[in-house]
Amino acid sequence: MRTAQVSRNTAETQITVSINLDGTGVSKLSTGVGFFDHMLDQIARHGLIDLDIQAKGDLHIDAHHTVEDVGITLGQALARAIGDKKGIRRYGHAYVPLDEALSRVVIDFSGRPGLEWHVPFTRAMIGEFDVDLAHEFFQGLVNHAAITVHVDNLRGDNAHHQCETVFKAFGRALRAAAERDPRMGEVIPSTKGSL
Repeated sequence: MRTAQVSRNTAETQITVSINLDGTGVSKLSTGVGFFDHMLDQIARHGLIDLDIQAKGDLHIDAHHTVEDVGITLGQALARAIGDKKGIRRYGHAYVPLDEALSRVVIDFSGRPGLEWHVPFTRAMIGEFDVDLAHEFFQGLVNHAAITVHVDNLRGDNAHHQCETVFKAFGRALRAAAERDPRMGEVIPSTKGSL
């Protein structure tokens, strides 16, 4: 089983993340940020990844530290769960629509952190959720998972739809990239011999 559990405790947040890459899409989420929990559920459901994320943060200030630190902790758990990357497909991509919105996410388990973020949100807030925090979440995740992720919102008028298509597409692309390829056997998918 490709599973991991990681905890992060700072003066600003206390977070525990458990992940099962070969799950069924079951999630147990409690970050104190309702819209963010909704987005994390999209990753689990569409990625067929079991996620248990429990976070307590300094929400009396704002949601920034909580959202960013969940990204960091989830990235660490993802890196631990994927292991040596033998036999995985390595690359994954997905296009996901939601009404008028359409997003594309492409992932490479490259061993190198990199985020290309092109999401022109049509408003600054989705309810009480600052849309800048979506970028902070993914930046923390890619830095600590050591993956390359390209995120492009290709169109959209509704910021909720824009954001949801990004998280859904990320879940589906992650599922594809982390999937075991039976033709690869125990080979690492790189001419370098390591990732």
